[in-house]
Formats: sequence, structure tokens, C-alpha cells
Amino acid sequence: MPNVTVADTSCLILFYKIGELELLKKLFGKLHITDTVLKEFNHPVPDWIEIVQLKTDVHKGLSGYLDPGEATSIALASVYEESLLIIDENKGRKAAKEMGIPVTGSLGVLIAAKNKGHLKAVKPVLEKIQETNFRISKELIGSVLEKVKES
Repeated sequence: MPNVTVADTSCLILFYKIGELELLKKLFGKLHITDTVLKEFNHPVPDWIEIVQLKTDVHKGLSGYLDPGEATSIALASVYEESLLIIDENKGRKAAKEMGIPVTGSLGVLIAAKNKGHLKAVKPVLEKIQETNFRISKELIGSVLEKVKES
């Protein structure tokens, strides 16, 4: 378990839309986000989500090719020795991995939640996700279901 879990905007929006924001709390206890992510999320956040002011300029070098929320999330995760970054966008994931930051995505959160007993089944949650504008391929859905032994 990481010492600090940092979330980008996309997972917050997705879990909010499908009514599963509390799943993040069950799995991680506390999330850290930047004020940029808070603005992009544009909803009130529960008290278990901590807004952290950046004390680094790492995001400035990333902002040329990543959106501001992704850039600041990566920068925030980079200041903690043992962090996990929840980020969905491929360019952002690649940049974070190149910096040595462990990453997962929203679907990885679902897998972890099922494995830890916080979800009985992932398939109904995936069905709710498919009703949103979150893009997910049939192959990826199949892979997730296979990993949680629901295929």
C-alpha cells in the first residue's frame, strides 16, 4: 500500500458519475489532489480528499504536452517517496512511469477493489461506466473481467 495516493481528475469524475466515489475511500483511505484537479473536477470533495499545494515546478515541464490536471498530479506524486498515481490518459501514464512513479488507472482501481473485497463484482460497475462518456474498448473490458475471474 502506498504512503500517498494522488488522483488525477478523470478517475474522480468517473467514480462521481457512476456513484462510486466512496470506493476510492474504501480502497485508499485518503486521496491527495492538486487545486488544479479540484477546479477541473468542479464538484465539492469529501473530507477524505486532501487538496495539496504544489511545492515544485515539475508540472511546468509537463504542461507542454499534458493537460494541467495531469501535469500537476504527476508533479504532486513525484514529491512523495512512496506514492501511487491514479491516472487514465496514456501520455500522462507514460510520463509518470518514466519518472519512476507507480501508476494505476480507474479500471485498475476496480480490480484492486474486487481483490480486496470492496466490490462483489466488477461487471456491473463496468456496465455503469459504459453508460458514461468514458472511453473503454471491448478488449480492455475483457481483460479486466479476466483478471477478476468474471469472464
